[in-house]
Amino acid sequence: MEVEKMDENEWKYHGEGNQSLVVSHCQRCVVLRFLKSPPNQNKTPEEVLHHLQNIVDFGKHVMKQFFGENYVHHGEIIQLPLDFVRQLCLKIQPERPECRCDKDMDTLSGYAMCLPNLTRLQTFRFAEHRPILCIEIKPKCGFIPFSSHVSQEIKHKVCRYCMHQHLKVANGKWKRPSKYCPLDLFSGNKQRMHFALKSLLQEAQNNLKIFKNGELIYGCKDDQDCASDWNELARHLKPFFFPSNGLVSGPHCTRTIVKELIHVITMALLSSTDTCRAGDMKTVPVSQGRSYCEASAFNKELVRNGKHKLESSGLPRGCLLYKTLQAQMLDMLDIEGLYPLYSRVEQYLEEFPEERSTLQIDGPYNEAFYEKLLDLSLEDDGTVAFALTKVQQYRIAMTAKDCSIMIALSPCLQDECSEHRPVVLTSKSRFTFSVSVLDLDLKPYESIPHQYKLDGEIVNYYLKNVQAKEDPVMSNLFKENEDCTLVLHKV
Repeated sequence: MEVEKMDENEWKYHGEGNQSLVVSHCQRCVVLRFLKSPPNQNKTPEEVLHHLQNIVDFGKHVMKQFFGENYVHHGEIIQLPLDFVRQLCLKIQPERPECRCDKDMDTLSGYAMCLPNLTRLQTFRFAEHRPILCIEIKPKCGFIPFSSHVSQEIKHKVCRYCMHQHLKVANGKWKRPSKYCPLDLFSGNKQRMHFALKSLLQEAQNNLKIFKNGELIYGCKDDQDCASDWNELARHLKPFFFPSNGLVSGPHCTRTIVKELIHVITMALLSSTDTCRAGDMKTVPVSQGRSYCEASAFNKELVRNGKHKLESSGLPRGCLLYKTLQAQMLDMLDIEGLYPLYSRVEQYLEEFPEERSTLQIDGPYNEAFYEKLLDLSLEDDGTVAFALTKVQQYRIAMTAKDCSIMIALSPCLQDECSEHRPVVLTSKSRFTFSVSVLDLDLKPYESIPHQYKLDGEIVNYYLKNVQAKEDPVMSNLFKENEDCTLVLHKV
């Protein structure tokens, strides 16, 4: 791709995270990702190149092993003319949210990552000229901790996401808690998955976005204002789901279109579009820990209706949700069990700082790094090697807990469908689709103390301000596998 021959006006601001900023091309299905840094703390070109190379290598040699070839797009590093980068920075600066402007885009090194634009269809070029719908979901952690190191029983009952919602509302991050619970989405049960997706659509926060031809049409625009406009969304989606019938407006139309959207997302999430086996990793038994969260609005509704058995159909082994959950469950000790091991590694590094590179804490993320992740043993022999393996597995798990899944959909005619093209059907339409995963940068080693502190804050706030106010009878109704017997007495 000859970027130097492209005018900067052909690129637009696409979004950014804590460490990088992304721009996308108006015509081509590519994005450029630039590193960011605080003002006056710019990295040298060599440091930028090393950082970007680590990101590429981690996706290529590690995360592809977990998710499979078709799901992970690690990209490549390219070098750009510095004048082009500076002009591009000036163009997109006014579009950046104020809360993101505390860091500057790297305009000095000329290095960037070139990646496919995952809001576009990734697998079939025949559909590139057609309208494309893309749904981005950040599913978060899909299991309840099963570690014996957990000190608070509430963590064995209520998932991290549902507890964290209340702390975020208290801190002003969001106006109200979402009804979304990750365990419902990861359950594989279509009824629970539909409820989870509907909850995401009602309160998107930063966990759901919808793009139409690469343009954001639905999602939270700031930290607090998440008012969902389903009627506006239905207007955008109607040509996809009802291209030629008389369903035009009104609440019934909106509900029908949203229902069709949820159906399509569910079917895509349960599909397997990658025949490649994901590495040699022995899987963590999904049966460990309970399959539901007591705080889930779906489960509470069941209890109110007198139903106590919570169905979990399970995920197909080849689907991306299943692979995501497996990677997440490398967090086998919970942060409470992991933190002492992190401290062991830290103590060792204080004595032998020169060993940091040998231990591959900062890379290189190659095949040797991946091989060390294969040991799922929990028998602590007191060594630094054991502690380091668990720390690295935890970093992988945290990466999987914060990744995003992209589902790109494009209308497909019946004669274009074949066994080589995954297709999902609705009542009036059919779509070919691709499923991808992004935001797969390895979580920093240095973030572990923060995670340990945050975990305590989340749990303590929930215990003090939420659980204490709830009806204790509700908790008793959630006892797993409890039989309910009606006893009749003579009067």
